[in-house]
Formats: sequence, structure tokens, C-alpha cells
Amino acid sequence: MLADIAIQNLGVIPHATVELSEGLTVLTGETGAGKTMVVTGLRLLVGGRADASRVRTGSTAASVEGRFRLDTLPSEIASQIFDFVTDVGGIPDENQEIIASRSVSAQGRSKAYLGGRAVPAAHLGKFSAELLTIHGQNDQLRLLAPDQQLAALDRVDPAIAGLKQTYQEHYKRWRSLDKQLQERIEKRRELAQESDRLDFAIQEIVAVDPQPGEDIELVATIRRLQDVDDIREIVTTAIAKLDGLEALGEYAGGNVEEEYSASSSLGEASAALSHSDDPILAQLGQRLHLIVEEVAEISGELGSYYSGLPVDPLALEHALERQQELKKLTRKYAPTIDEVLVWLAKAEAKRASIDISPAAFEQLQRDVAQARQQVNTTGAALTNARQAAAKSLESLVTEELHGLAMPHARLTVALQATKPGPDGLDAVEFLLAHNKAAEPRPLATSASGGELSRVMLALEVILAAGTRGTTLVFDEVDAGVGGRAAVEIGRRLARLALHTQVIVVTHLPQVAAYADTHVHVAKEVSDESVVSGVENLSEQRRIEELSRMLAGLDDTETGRAHALELFRTAQEEVAALRNNSATIQK
Repeated sequence: MLADIAIQNLGVIPHATVELSEGLTVLTGETGAGKTMVVTGLRLLVGGRADASRVRTGSTAASVEGRFRLDTLPSEIASQIFDFVTDVGGIPDENQEIIASRSVSAQGRSKAYLGGRAVPAAHLGKFSAELLTIHGQNDQLRLLAPDQQLAALDRVDPAIAGLKQTYQEHYKRWRSLDKQLQERIEKRRELAQESDRLDFAIQEIVAVDPQPGEDIELVATIRRLQDVDDIREIVTTAIAKLDGLEALGEYAGGNVEEEYSASSSLGEASAALSHSDDPILAQLGQRLHLIVEEVAEISGELGSYYSGLPVDPLALEHALERQQELKKLTRKYAPTIDEVLVWLAKAEAKRASIDISPAAFEQLQRDVAQARQQVNTTGAALTNARQAAAKSLESLVTEELHGLAMPHARLTVALQATKPGPDGLDAVEFLLAHNKAAEPRPLATSASGGELSRVMLALEVILAAGTRGTTLVFDEVDAGVGGRAAVEIGRRLARLALHTQVIVVTHLPQVAAYADTHVHVAKEVSDESVVSGVENLSEQRRIEELSRMLAGLDDTETGRAHALELFRTAQEEVAALRNNSATIQK
């Protein structure tokens, strides 16, 4: 429930704090005094649209802050709300209550906070969904919409929510499969063409059989083949200088005369020095020996390199042809061979996902038919539950309307079969008949503003019967109602407030008399400004306010007498309601 609300610079209210209690709270005051600004503040707290025109003239911003108690709610709902607040980074205050706030600048920018943490305004709506519901005159008009009537019907029986969820799961699956089938039918030719294109590309790449990095290696190979004669001459010269022409004979075909070689000369020098008795010369000989070994290794590697040089006169031609094959792939599919191989893997995966075989098409058709059957089955179960709920709702609302000074009225809930939709197989329409002989007609054409208010109130009294600890706000839903009907509205609001916090903006003294808490909004007009103040009325002040509301005068003896009688009678009924409720709970 809402523990208190603080408003700053909203409309004609410069600053006001209202402490709210359990039970029924009414807000009264002259027209234009600012009662609606309190409701506007509540709408901001539940994530409603921010309107810069609501900022008080001369102020830079308007703000509203509300403190919510969760201990009045069922533990499961309270735990869910608490988890949501902590998930968005908010924390409760020292009393384990949640503070929500909203500000609107004169330029129209809005900021929202939940548990001390800045959040999107939509989060306030999610937070308050189970906490606070506002019913205004615009909400009465929404009651005329078929989807709102269906939502009201679905609240009658808690079991409907589970049936509806099951239906919606099957409905989503059916729509997804049916969409796939329609796409398959419409794009069958395109899929076949795509499949052929992928097949051709895959076969072309596989036929070439490129290897990772092959295009880069091939560039180096071709360059070496193009320079092979120069390379062969360089290698033979180096071998001859290191090991002499005799060693080169192996590569040059033999029959060469012996010539001086670096290896032989270095070997002889190393041997001469190593056999010297002089330690310095012997050390130099050992160092020279290492050089001889290094020269021998280099010579051997040169020989191996020489042996590996291509001798096939067609090797260069073959390498160039292979390079052209690879370039054909890189021109069509990707810049490098490595990327071509990546493209190939993706193409093979995509091709595997395209199944245009008749068997696959027939299986999809069977899946769609099965899913549609599940939609029909779960939809029928949902319809049966709604039909039972409709009869219950008709009876309960009709009984409530009789008590709201519409003694002969009758509500009818008509269900019509429709094609499958997100909410089921049903269309719902509320019909109202003013007497037993009258033909029920849609609310939009049969109910006046006052009658529509009473229908909404009757629905809320019935649908909220199972709720505990939430807050219901009614903004002048009793407009167009008076006399005995007003008294009955007051009684039902008091009954509704036994287990739920109810806040009502009203002009009716018959409703205000039933309140547990009476809040008065007063306006002071000067030459320079309009200021409204908010006051929690004492019992004596309540009598004065009821007198004003009854007689239209500030203070008359007759008005006060009527007000006192109305107040005492209403409060006695409230006390009796509480006693009966306490007895039933025991």
C-alpha cells in the first residue's frame, strides 16, 4: 500500500505531503482546487506520461515521491516486487519500505528513481503493477474496448491465467511453424535456386582443393622458379669456393680439376695450430676448428639446397597454372585462400539447412497441423473456463448493480468464437439491459456516464475481492451519480477498503462520509498566484466539509445537522462492516 506521497510544484500545488492509511481515503475540495494534481502525481509514480505543462508556473521542475509498504501484500507478491527493486539496483529504506520518485522539468525532461537508484520510467510501471491501480474517467472509456472487457473477464477465475499461458505458448509455436510453411511455399523456387548456387560453389572449391596458406606459399615458389638459374649459379660458386671444384663435381657432373678450397686450407691451419706446444697457438687452433665445422655445415646445407632446386622445366608452368586456379577462387569467394575456406564451411552449413525435399515439406505441413490442433484444444479449454466465468460475472455484477440504485439492470457477458488470436478463440462484449424486458445492448450505446461508473465500480468490487494490501485509486468515477446511488457507491467503496487501500477523489458527500481518512484540497487565489494546500481533516472539520458539500454553503445549522447525521450513519455502517469481516476471519 501507499504510505505517503509528497508533491512539489505540480500544477497549483507548491508543496504538499499526504500521509495515507489503510482503508478508504477520500480527497475532496472545490472544482479546480487541485485534487486532480494528486492523481496526476500518482500517475507519474506508476510510470505515466510526463507533461511539462503540469509544472507549476515559475518553477523549473515538478516532483512527486511516494513511499510504499510491502508488508500488507501477500508474501509471494511482496517477494517478487522486492526482488525486482533489488535487481535494478534499488534498496529499501530503514523501515523496509520502497521509495519511488519522479521529476519533470519545465522543458519536459523526466527522471525516475526507485529505491534511490535512477531507472527508466517504465520500471516504475513494472514496480507498481501489483501495487497500485488507477481508475479515472478515461479508464471508464477503456472499459468499452473489447480487449479491456476480455481482460476483466479473465480476472474472474485465477485458473484462467494458467490456461491462457498454455494456450499462448501453443499459439506462438503454431504461428512460427505456419510462418515457416508459408515462406517455404512462397520461396520454394528461390530456395531451390539458392541450393543449386551453393552446390555449384561448394563443388568448385572442393575440386580445386585449396590448402591453408597455399596462395602465399605459391607466390614464393614461383619467384624461386623464375630465378632458379641465377640461384643455381650462386650456389655452385659458393660451394666451389668453400670445398673446391672437386666437391662441386658432384653437382656439376664430375670430371673437374682439383682447386684450392677454403675448407681444406682452414683444416690444415687448424691442425697445425692445435699440435703446437704453445698454449696460445693451441687455443687459436681450437677456435679455428669450430670455424671449420661451421663451414662444413654451411657447405652441406648449400648442397642440400642445390639438390632441392627444381630440375623439371615444366615446374614453373605448373605453379603458374595452380596460381590461376587459386586466383579464380579468391576473385569469386574471398580475398585469400584462408578466407575462401571459411566461406566454404559457412556455405556447407547453410546448404545443409536448406531442405527442399518433398519429405521435409510434408513433415513441416504435419507439424503445422499438429500445432494448430494443440491451439484448438487449449483454446477450447480456455473458452470453457471463460464461459463459466462469464456466467459468474453476470450474476455478481448484476447483483452489485441492483445495490447501486439500478434495481432492474442486468449485465450480460457475450462470448463469440473468433479465429485464433494471441488471447484465445473468443471475442467478449459486455451488454447492459435496463430491465428484464429490455434487450441487452453494448455498454457503449446503452450506458450513461453515471451508469458506466457504476458498472466499473461493480466490476472492481468483484475483481478486487481476492486481493490484499494493494492500492486502488478512483478519480471521480462517481461523476454523474447522486442520491441513493451515491450512498451505495460509498458503501461498496468502504467494503472494498476492508482488505485493500482505496483512494477516491469525489464531489459526493455520501461517498466522503464513509471514509476512514478525509483529505481536503483547498485553493487560495491572489492577484499574483494560485496556491492549493492539502489537509488531513479532523472529525470536526469533516463535518464542516460534508456540510459544505451537501448545502453548497460554508456553514449553516441545517447543513451541519444533515452532515452530522450522514457522517454518523456512514461510520456506524463502516464499523459494522469491520466487525462482520473480523468475525468471518475468525
